[in-house]
Amino acid sequence: MAAALQGAREVGFTVLSMSLSLVAVFIPVLFMGGIVGRLFHEFAVTLTVAVAISLVVSLTVTPMLAARWLRPQTRPAPAPHRGYARSLNWALAHPKLMLLVFFSTIALNVYLYAIVPKGFFPTQDTGLLVGTVQADQAVSFQDVSAKLTRIVAAVRKNPAVENVVAFTGGGSTNSAFMFMALKPESQRAPIATLTQQLRKSLASVPGVQVSMFPVQDIRAGGRPSAALYEYTLEASDLDALRLWEPKVLRAFRGIAGLSDVNSDEESGGLQLKLVVDRAAAARYGVPVALIDQTLNDAFGQRLVSTIYAPLNQYRVVMEVAPQYQQQQSALDSIYVITANSQRVPLSALAHYELGTTPLAVNHQGLFAASTISFNLDKGVSLSQAQARIEQAMADIRLPGTIHGGFQGTAQLFADTLKNQPLFLAMALLAIYIVLGVLYESTLHPLTILSTLPSAGVGAVLALLFFRTEFSIIALIGVFLLIGIVKKNAILMIDFALQIEREQQLDPRAAIFQAALRRLRPILMTTLAALFTALPLAFITGNGAELRQPLGISIAGGLVFSQLLTLYTTPVIYLELDRLRQWSARRWQRFNLRPMTV
Repeated sequence: MAAALQGAREVGFTVLSMSLSLVAVFIPVLFMGGIVGRLFHEFAVTLTVAVAISLVVSLTVTPMLAARWLRPQTRPAPAPHRGYARSLNWALAHPKLMLLVFFSTIALNVYLYAIVPKGFFPTQDTGLLVGTVQADQAVSFQDVSAKLTRIVAAVRKNPAVENVVAFTGGGSTNSAFMFMALKPESQRAPIATLTQQLRKSLASVPGVQVSMFPVQDIRAGGRPSAALYEYTLEASDLDALRLWEPKVLRAFRGIAGLSDVNSDEESGGLQLKLVVDRAAAARYGVPVALIDQTLNDAFGQRLVSTIYAPLNQYRVVMEVAPQYQQQQSALDSIYVITANSQRVPLSALAHYELGTTPLAVNHQGLFAASTISFNLDKGVSLSQAQARIEQAMADIRLPGTIHGGFQGTAQLFADTLKNQPLFLAMALLAIYIVLGVLYESTLHPLTILSTLPSAGVGAVLALLFFRTEFSIIALIGVFLLIGIVKKNAILMIDFALQIEREQQLDPRAAIFQAALRRLRPILMTTLAALFTALPLAFITGNGAELRQPLGISIAGGLVFSQLLTLYTTPVIYLELDRLRQWSARRWQRFNLRPMTV
């Protein structure tokens, strides 16, 4: 019992420091805005509550269980402790080399963050594909339906597709949509490979462009598009937008790494304009309203009657036969019935002109807009694609009346990417303030924070090794790393300060003894966190890509930081202590200097 109480007193402040600093890490997450803030607000609150409960359990239940179950044991120092003692002695004897390693790690952090491919959320293999079919704007609804039938038949032939549902008519007349359910991941190729296979098989259908992208658990933006990412052109002058949009579209299709590039600009639809000869109509005694009524009866699907049955009712719709609805020559066979029952051919009263007309005019706020949608090829990150797009747009030199910008997921990624360094800086500042209050020192928090650069290097190196983007999920993993890794320094520093006061040891002896005494709990806690992260890193199944960056970043950061902090932390502790003593001597001389009048 006495040993348990002594152990609780010895590590009580350590546990408190670790818990409060871990909660401080997630303070910036609570203030994140947009969809990222809404997604991770609950995550931060849940983790904070869990840490608070763990703190209470660690200081109450754990000492009670240790008093009942643990027995004192006397064993010689194991080989790892003896080896660590020799290597630590060498590190303390070469502080300049260790400081060089530390500052090199900081520089490597900056370099790796600059080169690592960045993304918003990982592209998931959810087992569902969405396909959009875009036909020529002059194609009729019936032709689109026929082409869609061929496309569905080609998709069904792929052995990885379990079911497909398609429909047309939900948007413009020249577009259609498909929803494809895939077989389990173990029975098919990865979704990126499967998408390439489907694109090749559908290339044989002429006159259409088919785009496909996997359904995602998290997708931002309310505008429907044919791909995952969007870039929108806005203009106050519709004619200028129609002039420059094809040039931008060609530039997008020439950018390496982009696929399924498409535009929602639809200004090339066919229009048949009927011009009425009013003088001829007056000679025949045919009013213009009668011509309108006749055309409505032929092509307007006019409701003329309702048939009532005992259990149901049926509407009677009058129109010409379907084979005459798609040919302009059908107008030559239409007659107008005058009031005196005279049949007058429509060709004697009017002629028609063939031209073009917009199928739709899209808007973004108050401005006319055109959205270019695109997907990314395998191995291309969103940050790389955005850099190439911005370079291409700079080369085009759009006029001042047209403004282009990312929308939806791409826009949120750009905003989040700009704020990532700010979030990390806020987390570090929050930890520094909390630790400064707890230790009543401005230098000891710096020693604790010195463990973080190595964790960042390990996290990014692991992401690069597994060819994984630095996404929002990986950023959350870095936040967790900040909370986990600093416990190594807290364990050492707390014990070193304690034995300095109680045993009157010099700082070098104190930190050396603290590092040896705390080696076992440091290794145990690191391995426990590592074995928790590894299942996330190697998880499989539908949607597993959303969780893997979290495990990869945590595991990589833990392994790399463990190798360095066991040696750099004691050295930095001593160097900052020398700095404290030097500043104290300088301040003392300054205060004792006699005043001269």
